[in-house]
Amino acid sequence: MRLARLFCVTDARLARGDLPDVAEGLSRAGVDLLQLRDDKASDAEKLTALEQLRAAAQPNGLVSVYADYHLAQEFGADVLHLPKGRPTAAKARGYVSEWAQLGRSCYSADEIDAALADDGIAFLTVGPMVGRIPWRGAQPGLDLVRHAATVAPPARPGSKPWFAIGGITLDNLDQVLDAGARRVAVGRAIVDADDPAAAAGRFSDRLRAAWGDEFESFTLGALSSGGFRSVAGAAPVAGAAPAPGEGLSMPAAPSDAGADDDSGEADDLSPARSAGADDPEACDLDGH
Repeated sequence: MRLARLFCVTDARLARGDLPDVAEGLSRAGVDLLQLRDDKASDAEKLTALEQLRAAAQPNGLVSVYADYHLAQEFGADVLHLPKGRPTAAKARGYVSEWAQLGRSCYSADEIDAALADDGIAFLTVGPMVGRIPWRGAQPGLDLVRHAATVAPPARPGSKPWFAIGGITLDNLDQVLDAGARRVAVGRAIVDADDPAAAAGRFSDRLRAAWGDEFESFTLGALSSGGFRSVAGAAPVAGAAPAPGEGLSMPAAPSDAGADDDSGEADDLSPARSAGADDPEACDLDGH
């Protein structure tokens, strides 16, 4: 995850029926992480779409489920991206493999700081940059990116990776990069383009240029520090953990996540609650 730069959010493209081809093009163009968000698709359609994304992402990319822990469990997700607040990473961990990575959506400096301090969270998204969320007061925007860049400098090998998200386009990308971001999550500016792969390639090229020579030294430092794993279908990395699905069985749902859970978190694990109307990122391809 620390080597990822470009994260793309897509729906299942059911009306167009071209997800496999589009996803393959995105992966070849430099997208490192593909995430499915589609509230109109059935569970079966989501599973099919996720399998198509995984086939396109192999051998080097990752596939993410957003908020829906049951879907992540059934799919055997590489990545489960959690909404702000609950569920806790410890609670969510019971629904994915030991080697799956957990992310957290953050909309304030306090939420960024909390996610950085949470050992169960592998990465975070920071935003939105622009968008349609009705905020109390000023929208976080670039100030939030500046805070993240200060407390978790992207090029520092020990920093937890974070992605700027929310309405990012090729037109405003430079502002996001100037504020300190070196990883971005993009939705409509890629998947609604006439040529999604070409759009992804332009984002990838500009992120590569923003990193410059720093990325090579960052990569060497990150690899020497360990902690990397191969992804599904990739050759194992020396010293890395097994990829999802390689000799692993998915855990059963935790017994304390049912109706008799008095921890206050059972309801917050419900996909309907996790990706509900109170979540700024729910089912929106731009994360806003």
